[in-house]
Amino acid sequence: MEILAILETLEDVVERGVSVPFSGKCMVDKEEILEIIKEIRLKLPDDIKQAKWVKEERQRILLEAQKEANNIVKDAENKISSLVDEHEITKQAYEQANEIIANAQKNAREIRLGTREYADSILNKVEEILKETVEVIQTNREELK
Repeated sequence: MEILAILETLEDVVERGVSVPFSGKCMVDKEEILEIIKEIRLKLPDDIKQAKWVKEERQRILLEAQKEANNIVKDAENKISSLVDEHEITKQAYEQANEIIANAQKNAREIRLGTREYADSILNKVEEILKETVEVIQTNREELK
């Protein structure tokens, strides 16, 4: 993420600052720091947009999985109704339809769980990055005070 590179630049500027003896503080170029903060402000919305996109993508995948499961169930129901006329075929059709429905439900469950885990891991990574970013900013602000 670009924001992390910008924060590293900010950290470098602070580390290169001239130390004030006996105070634990340093002097830095105000304009350079303000320029870096401005750049952070510009890049941060991109990271937030990316997190929003991940959330929306997760929703889209879940809806798609649900539609696919519904289509599979409808297909199974259509097969069942078309085979009702013949007794032996009907018996086999019921067994096969139940198996198809069970498999469809299992697949839909697995797809939902997989997409939730994927979306959760992506959101977790974004959350960690944003937390680290906030911590670095807070630390740098404390150092600047």
